[in-house]
Amino acid sequence: MTKSPLESFRASLDDKTVPYGISCALTGLWHDANGDWNTAHRVIQTGNSEEDAWVHAYLHRKEGDIDNAHYWYRRCNRPPAIESLESEWAAIAIALLEEDTDARST
Repeated sequence: MTKSPLESFRASLDDKTVPYGISCALTGLWHDANGDWNTAHRVIQTGNSEEDAWVHAYLHRKEGDIDNAHYWYRRCNRPPAIESLESEWAAIAIALLEEDTDARST
């Protein structure tokens, strides 16, 4: 049975290093899921896409800095999340992995 992109990404969390060739936004999510918020934030600050802004918003929401999170939600043209942090993380990962798969198939 083939793993979904999300299952494969979650499995990579057991590795010691970030998967090769993933986006800045996915790299940020990877570090966050590995319990390293500071590295996730440092990585995501180098990005300038809407996807990076979405992860940036999520990270500030997780941190509890809601005003800053709302700023980043506006930057990524998304409403502030209201679901659990775990659900938001998964939703972001699924969307980014789908984009990554689409980009690799063209």
